[in-house]
Amino acid sequence: MTLRLLPAARHRRMPWKNGRGETVEIAVYPQGAGLGDFGWRLSMAGVTEDGDFSVFQGIDRSLAILSGDGIVLDVAGQPHRLTMDAAPLAFPADAPASARLISGPVTDLNLMTRRGAYAHRLYRATDAAPETAPETAPVTPPMSAPDWRIILATAPATFRIDGQVVTLGPLDALLCEGAGACAPLAPDQAPDQAANLWLAEISRL
Repeated sequence: MTLRLLPAARHRRMPWKNGRGETVEIAVYPQGAGLGDFGWRLSMAGVTEDGDFSVFQGIDRSLAILSGDGIVLDVAGQPHRLTMDAAPLAFPADAPASARLISGPVTDLNLMTRRGAYAHRLYRATDAAPETAPETAPVTPPMSAPDWRIILATAPATFRIDGQVVTLGPLDALLCEGAGACAPLAPDQAPDQAANLWLAEISRL
């Protein structure tokens, strides 16, 4: 397994596909891929107003709320209330979707994979890895051991992985690639620091 630090200061900033906001790209595969040719992509976005989501043909998406009071996300006519305490929502990114702010701006976390080529899951380090996708998500084969795992910190955290001690600052990330990418995390200091970590796991199909 290889480990690569992705400092927050180096995350790539770029306009939303629909031009109505800015996205902060944490990691993308292949490296340097654009919005039309990525295999998978992990990003954050600030949502400051109600509006439609960008459409990504042939892409599966999971979304979580990192800060703010949350949104009501309508996907193909079905509303879903997403808050910081809610589990991420998996849905097809080519379905019509629009968001309504519950109360003020939010920051969301987006994990997207190309349908039929990759599968993914997104969850907090303090939660069990989801075994199956929600009904709103396309049916994909069960995930095997991930080929990639991105660990994102929302606040300072120190942990051990694969015998190494890693310290992340706010919005820093660690990219784990290859055999052993799903190696367990062990808090190196306060156990409650695990609550500051999000795990994005991707596998080839």
